[in-house]
Amino acid sequence: MLNLFLTSSFKDVVDLFREFVADDLKGRSLTFIPTASIPEEITHYVDTAIEAFEELGVVVEELDISAATSQEIKEKLERNDYIYVSGGNTFYLLQELRKSGADKIITDQVHSGKLYIGESAGSIITSPDIEYVKFMDDIGKATALKSFEGLNFIHVYPVPHYNNEPFKDAASDLMAHYNSKLNLVPISNTQVIQVHKNNIVVR
Repeated sequence: MLNLFLTSSFKDVVDLFREFVADDLKGRSLTFIPTASIPEEITHYVDTAIEAFEELGVVVEELDISAATSQEIKEKLERNDYIYVSGGNTFYLLQELRKSGADKIITDQVHSGKLYIGESAGSIITSPDIEYVKFMDDIGKATALKSFEGLNFIHVYPVPHYNNEPFKDAASDLMAHYNSKLNLVPISNTQVIQVHKNNIVVR
């Protein structure tokens, strides 16, 4: 049973998240993976997402999979209630997920029903393949990435920040190039893709 909450900008959809979870969030714990932001110059979305979760009463435990040991990755992912994967460079994120083995642990947990929250790059990697996002992300930041195969939780391809600056032109170019080839699902910063069981809903 899949339980996914996929966003462009988490801080802009906190109310939708509260509705989606429909439980008391106070005291719940979250493994917060900021790894996609590491090669980026602009990373303010990491802090704003952490603040948003803490305001909801969620206990945030950070986990940089590019620096953590295998044991630390396993322990943190297993002990927390939710998984959050931040925005940044999607190619770098996938590279580090594969390299660390975190991809397999996350996949097992998500298929067991654990809630996965993605923001931008964290949403894109749930698709079957991430090559399409080369219009938005620098593929050169992941020189060790051997395959573009995503985590394949969903059969559609999220396009975050649709009609939002500074990605408006890049998202538009991506849509124009791949719209007839892939099942693209564009979402603005105030929209989300919600996945529960096999149902995919854009709100």
